[in-house]
Amino acid sequence: MVMTLLSFYSHGQNISDYPNRPIRIIVSFPPGGSPDFVARVIGQKIGVLLRTSVVIENKAGAGGNVGTQFVATSKPDGYTLLVNSSAFTVNPSLYGAKAGYSPEKDFVSIAIVSKQPNVVSVNEKVHASTLAELKHLSATQKLAFSSPGSGTTPHLTCENLFHIIWKDDVIHIPYKGAGPASLAVASGETPIGCTAAFGVLQFAKQGKVRILAISSDKRNPNLPDVPTFIELGYPQINDYTVSGFFAPKGTPLDILEKLNQAMNQALDIPDVKEKFEHAGLISVGGNLTQTSQYITSELKHWDSIVRVTGAKVD
Repeated sequence: MVMTLLSFYSHGQNISDYPNRPIRIIVSFPPGGSPDFVARVIGQKIGVLLRTSVVIENKAGAGGNVGTQFVATSKPDGYTLLVNSSAFTVNPSLYGAKAGYSPEKDFVSIAIVSKQPNVVSVNEKVHASTLAELKHLSATQKLAFSSPGSGTTPHLTCENLFHIIWKDDVIHIPYKGAGPASLAVASGETPIGCTAAFGVLQFAKQGKVRILAISSDKRNPNLPDVPTFIELGYPQINDYTVSGFFAPKGTPLDILEKLNQAMNQALDIPDVKEKFEHAGLISVGGNLTQTSQYITSELKHWDSIVRVTGAKVD
């Protein structure tokens, strides 16, 4: 009987008037990073498309787990959504049960709106113009790298490179978010930065950092002179930091489809394309099935890297 009622709620509920009140978007990271950026850019557009107001709220903490747990226990009515980064797919492997949620049991995926590769950058004063030169330097000097935090995809990319592949003792210094991690390498607080491209792009343009390698499968149009790890002989490093929208499990399918369609429409709006390109973000989009498949693939990918690197939460 309970299952019958749940089925009716999910598929038979009349949502012709959805949305009829503000949509609340919870961002699981602080302002300044790519999840916050896409939440505000896409959130504003879907508000216009769906003719409602959209409220953005940052609930940071525990590597993205605080905001994610909050949405997991929210009413599945389409009025409380989550915007998370790749932490959504990394944290269940990194934290185990302490993550406090299951991507597959507690959530449904609405849309992956953007992805961006991770990069290795060095401060302008570091004597390394190529990744090979940095490898030599790391074998002869004590170096450190900044990241947006333990278990973030940039951290795992560099954990894999420095500690597993190179077997060098490059010290990890986690920061609270992409902004502080990027500023650390730009200011020289750390000689190396491991961030998503979004974080250090502005500093690279200013000449404060040099980007030595990018974790995409092909070169980024915003960084045409930066080689991929694959080009440099590291085929195992093909990593992206993604940003997506999620809803609590049990949210009616019709509402999910309405939201998905609005988000895909938003990605096609010229000024959204311009903002994403300027920020170094690659639009993704896709229907609900494609989005679910993408998340399943990401879960497997990052679980493998967490196991290989033995990464821990500091």
